[in-house]
Amino acid sequence: MDRFDAMRVFTRVVERRSFSLAADDLGLPRSTVTDAVKTLEARLGVRLLERTTRQVRPTLDGEAHYRRCLSLIADLEDAEGAFGGARPKGMLRLEVQGTLARHFLLPNLPGFFAQYPDIEINMSESDRWIDLIREGVDCVLRFGHLPDSDMIARQVVALERLTCAAPNYFARYGTPTDPDTLDGHHMIGLRSLTTGRLRPMEFMIGDALREIPLPVVMSVTGPESYLATARLGLGLVQVPRFHAETDLANGTLIQVLADCPPPSVPVSLLYPRNRQLSPRVRVFIEYVMRAFGRI
Repeated sequence: MDRFDAMRVFTRVVERRSFSLAADDLGLPRSTVTDAVKTLEARLGVRLLERTTRQVRPTLDGEAHYRRCLSLIADLEDAEGAFGGARPKGMLRLEVQGTLARHFLLPNLPGFFAQYPDIEINMSESDRWIDLIREGVDCVLRFGHLPDSDMIARQVVALERLTCAAPNYFARYGTPTDPDTLDGHHMIGLRSLTTGRLRPMEFMIGDALREIPLPVVMSVTGPESYLATARLGLGLVQVPRFHAETDLANGTLIQVLADCPPPSVPVSLLYPRNRQLSPRVRVFIEYVMRAFGRI
């Protein structure tokens, strides 16, 4: 087994946390997978994996080598794919905000896989700010304004937002007719996992942005919980229209202050600046642009 094949074996063991599952994935005998990792450890002179009766997990050296292997394997696959019109293939690692994935990406994936059957997607859901290179992630889909970084950020859409709450909330506190009538109202806080800050209520009045920090009875970090607490009548929320469309249609939530909506929020795709885009990342970016282009 050559070095690149050994790297592929090692990365699969790390991902599956199992020699047996990795062997099944790769169509190899378990003994071959075990020997490949032992040979790799002997050549590097370090222990890459911690083995227990229940699980296999990388050591600190193993985690670092895993990230390096991902990069080298991707570079090799990209170099091979540059010739002969080869179809994009290999593992595509994504980090996405879950609500965006469920509403826009996942419904269109069958068509993507029909067109690119040799691409495998490994998708993680998170709102945290990550180091793509260190964590071996190809691209990240994020909702909201982004902090400065050396990543390329490509905006794919700007999502319209609205202010709403449940009918029983308005029955208790009244229906505001403009931002100046929000005294006595409160909001559900959406807390950033990255900064820990709560976003105030935001209203566009003409071309001017007005921020109103209402009292908070409860704060959450996830958009699904944010919307769920609004349905319970616990406070005002400001959400993307697509996320509340069903609730608005069936009356679970009611929109208010439509004449002064919160500003639209961008959805962006981020990927490393200092690496040439692989064919699989390139076609995935095209797919994302088409998926959000239907909004």
